[in-house]
Amino acid sequence: MTPASPAINDGPLRPEDVWAQVDVSRETQGRLAQYADLLLKYQRAKNLVAASTLDDLWRRHMLDSLQLLRHIPDQGATILDIGSGAGFPGLVLAVAGVGPVHLVEANGRKCAFMRQVIRQTGANAVVHGARIEALSPFPVDIVTSRACAKVGQLLDWSAPFLGPSTRCLFLKGEKAPEELTDARQGWTLTAKSFDSLSDTTGQILALSDIARL
Repeated sequence: MTPASPAINDGPLRPEDVWAQVDVSRETQGRLAQYADLLLKYQRAKNLVAASTLDDLWRRHMLDSLQLLRHIPDQGATILDIGSGAGFPGLVLAVAGVGPVHLVEANGRKCAFMRQVIRQTGANAVVHGARIEALSPFPVDIVTSRACAKVGQLLDWSAPFLGPSTRCLFLKGEKAPEELTDARQGWTLTAKSFDSLSDTTGQILALSDIARL
């Protein structure tokens, strides 16, 4: 595993603390600030994220999502983001210049919010207002997800979209090893785990060579 950030146990992060850990352009920084402002503006009416996360928004949502950039060397990769919620991590990645990103979310309020962010930031993303099971499959390079389901379930949902070189990047908590063990009952895969930059108990699972048993 990679070492955790020394700033991980500090108080709420400021935008500049995030930029110190993630290399993005000033233009991208501005677009991400727009996103954060929109989240705060619409949160009360739309209940987009857990209210308890807003005091540390830049750590809990922005850094948590942006840390996946170092695992996506090709910015033109087609990404499928399952259970996007208010856009984490998929829409953050799109705002940061990755994409196209396909955002899959069944909650209409959250879909409307993500479309507003896309309009204002010009992110290369499309919102699919449906459950993942209802989508017609299309080729993707990377599948992402955060706090949506266990690894085995995510792979089951991803299966119609997986090609020989498709990789999965899942933001997981402390039960990641247990979930991975369970998933291997039905799948063969190569797995790497990386410590989260945003959560002392979090991990990034990077999966490749994925196939059903």
